[in-house]
Formats: sequence, C-alpha cells, structure tokens
Amino acid sequence: MVEGLGLTNVKTTHSRVEEIKENYDFIVSRAVAAMPTFVHWVKGKIAKEQNHELKNGIIYLKGGDLEEELKDYKTTTIYNLSDYFEEDFYETKKVVHLPLKYRG
Repeated sequence: MVEGLGLTNVKTTHSRVEEIKENYDFIVSRAVAAMPTFVHWVKGKIAKEQNHELKNGIIYLKGGDLEEELKDYKTTTIYNLSDYFEEDFYETKKVVHLPLKYRG
C-alpha cells in the first residue's frame, strides 16, 4: 500500500503490538481488541515529537456501535466510512483517531 500510494515517510511493522519496542507517530490497526485494551497495549509506543497536523496516537478500524466503548475517550474523532464508500460492507465501519500523549 505504501508503494502504491507513493508514500516516502512511512515505516510499517507487521507485528504484535506487545512486541514493538520503538515509538511511532501513529499506530494503525484493525480492531483486534476493545479500545481500552488496545490503549493499554500501546502506551509508551507513541512518539513524543509532533510532525503532523493530526495528533500522534491510534488510528483504528472498528465496526458497530462505539458509544459505550469510547465513552471515556473525549478526544476521539470518528470517521464513518459510509461517508466515503457506498458498498454495504462499510455501512457500520468507522475509523477512530484517538490522540495519545507520549509516555516515556
């Protein structure tokens, strides 16, 4: 995907988040756990330096009703994929951006 989009400032890592030792501007994942669990897994893995307009943190693909799961996260931005894609598959899919602060 990185090559196909012509991106030059991307480093991808295909790994379990628990095994990652480096810091990243963004940790991008599909929903492998509830958000509180995933936040716990990635604490300490978000880079301190801000290099983008979008704040460093998690970018997470989720489906379904997220109100209860995200109620404790006041800074989330939810992007409904049905606003961008017409296929039925995307009707309940969302991309969640949760800014996280560096915890070094």
